[in-house]
Amino acid sequence: MGLLIKNIKGLIQVEDDPKLKVCGKEMSLIGTISDAYLYLEGGLISDFGPMSLLNDNQRLSDPSENSIIDASGKFVFPSFCDSHTHLVYAGSREGEFTDKIRGLTYEEIALRGGGILNSALKLKETSEDELFRQSMVRIDEIISKGTGAVEIKSGYGLSLEAELKMLRVIRKIKERSPLEVKATFLGAHTVPIEYMGRRPDYVDLVINEMIPVVASEQLADYIDVFCDEGFFTTVDTERILMAGLKYGLTAKIHANELAFSGGVQVAVKYNALSVDHLERSGDDEIEALIGSGTMPTLLPGSAFFLGLPDAPARKMIDAGLALALASDYNPGSSPSGNMNLVMSMGCIKLKMLPVEVINAITINSAYAMGLSETHGSIARGKVANVFITKEIPSLEFLPYAFGSDLIETVILKGKII
Repeated sequence: MGLLIKNIKGLIQVEDDPKLKVCGKEMSLIGTISDAYLYLEGGLISDFGPMSLLNDNQRLSDPSENSIIDASGKFVFPSFCDSHTHLVYAGSREGEFTDKIRGLTYEEIALRGGGILNSALKLKETSEDELFRQSMVRIDEIISKGTGAVEIKSGYGLSLEAELKMLRVIRKIKERSPLEVKATFLGAHTVPIEYMGRRPDYVDLVINEMIPVVASEQLADYIDVFCDEGFFTTVDTERILMAGLKYGLTAKIHANELAFSGGVQVAVKYNALSVDHLERSGDDEIEALIGSGTMPTLLPGSAFFLGLPDAPARKMIDAGLALALASDYNPGSSPSGNMNLVMSMGCIKLKMLPVEVINAITINSAYAMGLSETHGSIARGKVANVFITKEIPSLEFLPYAFGSDLIETVILKGKII
């Protein structure tokens, strides 16, 4: 039995000839069908088109063979793809939120044992079962808000045992959640307390002990490094990425959040799938990315929460780059996985057009997860991950009404959640 959604006011991000990503001026274009239908079968998108053509296939509208949803006045979008999160963590860090309000910087909080080190201590003290339970609460939350695919990073372990704990939880989420989940090993998130002043020794630990075990247990799809001022240098980053590549782990990089770190250039050199943050980016970084396969991924929620400069999204798009947007869902700098809010920030803070942000959080963010062949748009044969809005006047209303809950029905792998 299939699922027919009919009388759709606007079917968004439709593709007859699917692309892997959209770049530059193409980001202001999006396939849309008014008064449309969408047919899902076997967990995949089977057919779509204008309602005027539905009569050509009576089987689709037969209630004895299919479930039918009337979406009159409503829009249907492909599910959001959130390509950068840290949502497997223990506890929360609202105390640091108060510190930020009082004027402490991200770096100052980290030097006091806060930040990532705070989360690492909490994670060490939390059982794997409890960590999974807490994480599934967040998973259910992001599903309800329209996310259908998510990348989750480790990095709050900072020891072999604790990093493996995180990655096993991510694997369990993959097995038990309807979401499409990608796992990233981020052992080089920061230097743990016991290695303070001995960063090269910790890099050796990541390379010689952590990566081989993570790879042998097939716990990660990608490897990541926080290449930035006060964290890991470009030399450290290159060493770790080279080691990861030997074990088949594709590179992703945190870069240029706090300084012009050189991380963008390293990402391109090592064919990283994405390079993320980029609040500190200029002509050199943009030039390095032009023509590369590396997706620049902006995290406006993190910049907003930390009071950082906004990444130069307009300059990047005008230079012909593709852009992805992601939530950076984590306890310290972006405690929200609400991708609709990310859309709004993309428009309000980054001066992106509504259509550009839709491309950035669907097809381009799917690319940043290695999923754009199967996710990120409405195309025949792609995974049937979509959501139906409440009655809204236009697609622009979704990022415009930034505080409203506008998603009525979530469908993942062809099933209503």
